[in-house]
Amino acid sequence: MAELAQIGVTGLAVMGRNLARNIARHGYRVAVHNRSYGRTESLIADHGDEGTFIASKETADFVASIERPRKIIVMVKAGAATDAVIEDLLPHLDEGDIIIDAGNAHFPDTIRREHDLAQKGIHFVGMGVSGGEEGALNGPSIMPGGAKESYTTLGPILEDISAKVDGVPCATYVGPDGAGHFVKMVHNGIEYADMQLIAEAYDLLRQGLGLEAPAIGDIFAQWNSGDLESFLIEITAEVLGHTDAKTGRPFVDIVLDQAEQKGTGRWTVQNALDLGVPITGIAEATFARALSGSVPQRVAAQAALPANAGQWDISDRDAFIEDVRRALYASKVVAYSQGFDQIAAASAEHDWNIDRGAMARIWRGGCIIRAKFLNRITEAYERQPELPLLLADEYFAKVVGDGLESWRRIVALAASNGVPVPAFSSSLSYYDGVRANRLPANLIQAQRDFFGAHTYHRTDAPGVYHTEWSGDRSETQES
Repeated sequence: MAELAQIGVTGLAVMGRNLARNIARHGYRVAVHNRSYGRTESLIADHGDEGTFIASKETADFVASIERPRKIIVMVKAGAATDAVIEDLLPHLDEGDIIIDAGNAHFPDTIRREHDLAQKGIHFVGMGVSGGEEGALNGPSIMPGGAKESYTTLGPILEDISAKVDGVPCATYVGPDGAGHFVKMVHNGIEYADMQLIAEAYDLLRQGLGLEAPAIGDIFAQWNSGDLESFLIEITAEVLGHTDAKTGRPFVDIVLDQAEQKGTGRWTVQNALDLGVPITGIAEATFARALSGSVPQRVAAQAALPANAGQWDISDRDAFIEDVRRALYASKVVAYSQGFDQIAAASAEHDWNIDRGAMARIWRGGCIIRAKFLNRITEAYERQPELPLLLADEYFAKVVGDGLESWRRIVALAASNGVPVPAFSSSLSYYDGVRANRLPANLIQAQRDFFGAHTYHRTDAPGVYHTEWSGDRSETQES
């Protein structure tokens, strides 16, 4: 009798197909299934020699081909499609089996599914997977949540197929129910900010120095050999250096300037608002994509709104490039700091007990936001696991402080010359806000008490107070 598969994958579009191949390449027997059998046949025909695949046409046969407790990875579109696959699998599963949702699910859906399936004796793991098509095939960053005992069974496989940095797997248990998908959502939010900041740096170099895309690509390639070394900086250099075969022009110049999004950035911002966590860089990056696609508004503005902007006059080319680099680095640190603040707040809210240092560690390889300075973030949380603000870590306080003058110059120059830098400028405002001894929120709270009797606290005495604004303006202490 043929051996049963050790794990199954259903949903064989590019990500599912590559993940199945990755698992098979590591010596595991993989059951494969897709709603349309043609994709299953294609996988076997094209890559059947890469390992042991057990193909099934029907769901019942697919489930039956996997050893118990069954481990089934679902890699389909988030939302209704995921629920449909789960419903299709359920009649064939036994108590103790594990369903792993490896799509980009919204974490409240994962919490719901985990709760519902637990009532049926089925373990549900919401698993963030980052790295795109290449990562799925060659080693992604993996962020699984759900019941801890599920990771005991799954962990060895996930750690085996994940990316490795210094021999350390980029996979670890994140926390209960929706914790894995939550961390992946925040990862994607940071990714939005990182990409927007890089785009703003590109635009500043283009407009400030009049450089063409290939020359800017060379600058990014140089930056990738230093503190800014990262996957996104690396591919930016490649994209900027690419020539469009049809026109002979730089490829980036023929790409329409309307950035799309799949929703994870919006989810991140919406959740931060619910938690009351200021993730201004991520929010501005998300809104910048929305603005880029606001075509009627942009057309109307271009026809009607004056710039009244200055003319670029950069006397020291190298100094300007270095200022942009430093501003980019500082703003990136803010984006990561805000993202880790959001993880801490949600962890407390949901009692997830997420180890932020471990998250930084597994993001060092495989994922889209992998970067050299994630080593520094890992070290910061190793020094102080309950670090209240990443920016306040000794290392990051110094490197951001060292770039502060450059950061201010760049934001000021952009404003003077009419170049939008929403992520650069909001990140700098956040930096100045969080370090300020006193903010103008005192006036806001006084206004709130005036029109809504919302009360206030005094600086010189404990307690809660209200002023009788419509009466004699006497002050009363609230209970």
